[in-house]
Amino acid sequence: MLQEINQPADLRQLSRSQLPALAQELRTYLLNSVAKTGGHLSSNLGTVELTVALHYVFNTPYDRLVWDVGHQTYPHKILTGRRDRMHSLRQLGGLSGFPQRAESEYDTFGTAHSSTSISAALGMALGARQKGEDRYAVAIIGDGAMTAGMAFEAMNNAGVEDCKLIVILNDNDMSISPPVGALNRYLAQLMSGQFYAAAKNVGKQVLKNAPPLFELAKRFEQTAKGMVVPATLFEKFGFNYIGPIDGHDLDSLIPTLENIKQLKGPQFLHVVTKKGQGYDLAEADPIAYHGPGKFDPSVGLQKPSAPSKPTFTQVFGQWLCDMAEHDKRLVGITPAMREGSGMVEFHKRFPDRYYDVGIAEQHAVTFAGGLACEGLKPVVAIYSTFLQRGYDQLIHDVALQNLPVVFALDRAGLVGADGATHAGAYDIPFIRCIPNMSLACPADERECRQLLSSAYAQNHPVAVRYPRGSGAGVATLPDLEPLPFGKGEVRRQGAGRIAILAFGTLLYPALQAGEKLDATVANMRWVKPLDTELVLKLAATHDCIVTVEEGSVMGGAGSAVLEALNAAGVSKPVLQLGLPDQFIEHGDPAKLLSLQGLDAEGLEASIRKRFG
Repeated sequence: MLQEINQPADLRQLSRSQLPALAQELRTYLLNSVAKTGGHLSSNLGTVELTVALHYVFNTPYDRLVWDVGHQTYPHKILTGRRDRMHSLRQLGGLSGFPQRAESEYDTFGTAHSSTSISAALGMALGARQKGEDRYAVAIIGDGAMTAGMAFEAMNNAGVEDCKLIVILNDNDMSISPPVGALNRYLAQLMSGQFYAAAKNVGKQVLKNAPPLFELAKRFEQTAKGMVVPATLFEKFGFNYIGPIDGHDLDSLIPTLENIKQLKGPQFLHVVTKKGQGYDLAEADPIAYHGPGKFDPSVGLQKPSAPSKPTFTQVFGQWLCDMAEHDKRLVGITPAMREGSGMVEFHKRFPDRYYDVGIAEQHAVTFAGGLACEGLKPVVAIYSTFLQRGYDQLIHDVALQNLPVVFALDRAGLVGADGATHAGAYDIPFIRCIPNMSLACPADERECRQLLSSAYAQNHPVAVRYPRGSGAGVATLPDLEPLPFGKGEVRRQGAGRIAILAFGTLLYPALQAGEKLDATVANMRWVKPLDTELVLKLAATHDCIVTVEEGSVMGGAGSAVLEALNAAGVSKPVLQLGLPDQFIEHGDPAKLLSLQGLDAEGLEASIRKRFG
């Protein structure tokens, strides 16, 4: 059947009895597809039936589906005309791993960062009401994304609006709900039905003139619901809560969704799904299968051979454990990225000093500030792209008070398959403009460890940015010795015509280009404080300056160099090389850097073009 589904309208031509078989075909196709390309798997296996039900019940794309984060939308992509392009998933020029408005009219809102769906869906629902259009807006949000304050801000707003908004909580961690059974299924359908809604409204009318009885009835209803569901919280926001129901049971999902469409006001449906559903290996280890590379589904993931060189994430994880052993004041904080940020070992060894605050970056930053106020030394392990979400807190709650918090910024620069939504392209400009903040850019694994120690030794906030994956393969040192604060070094002395100032891991392609050009190459290490002494020395002894960074050129490290030269009254031609003023989509990281002219050949070509 799946081969005949080219759009959701085709799906809606099927009978209800055909849908379980279609769901099984979809799950099999999904598993085999992701095994060939890599990508998010566990979360997508868990939303197969929910996706089928949503497109079956709602008139998509006229009715709007807004997927939170979006790493569970592969079944949605397959059912909305992109089945035959799944082989290109997360590859250069291919399908995005997340919803993308430019990709399909069924992707109603671009997502990849969490907890935005309710806000966006509310905007769509009220927009439809404003225009007099009779359409539904459905937000599908995971239980992890519900830990972010933005979701509750949106619900607080939505609860007072009369619009066709439906929020579906996809609870795949059993973190909220009790086990789902026949009773819950029956109650969910009952509570979403017209008879229940009508009886509830009649009861309100009859009892409204007898306040004590009305209050008693209301309390009885809440207590009855509370015996099997966590209804009270969501109903306090003004939603009608329904559920929990089995998110893999189409005979429960479809009638409940059909009933909800008949109700007025904002509705909240709680469904329980299982990550990795239908693939035993993913069910048993949903974390390992969250975002696997290519693999054989019949065999499963194989333990990789020992890498020839550690990743920057692993270097950070080892440094964190070593520094924690050395200094009892150290505490580690992550906003729900323990594995991705390399904190698994730290969690095991120092559980009392490890804090996973959930998907709550704003809270993570201010929480770190509070710990610092008490004399502790917080280290916040956070992806560059996610620190953007805590920017106000970075300024007001940490920097303004000059609190000694270390920010370990993973995934700085381009990130490859995750694309523009996860690229760490903006941290240099947005950090270097904040008073009291410092920013280091290690060129390799050894410097990463050393500069983390340098950051930790300071009595003010410092960020250390490093990219995804491995670096040049420079062996780390066993000690915790820091590098000099705010100082760079000359790594290659050239003929005196061109000086290349490299920030971060692009030092190594800069050195290769420097050999071809006989240029001087400096490893700057710090964007802020900038080693102004070194900059002015190189400007005095060279005809032209080139700055190189894996970050936004606008306001970046090259801009810092220009500002320093201008402040000193030095006029010198400067070529700034880095990421352009555009969003760079997904693809192989090395290929993307090459396309931006940030590999050795590209650097050489750009310098020759400008300076001959």
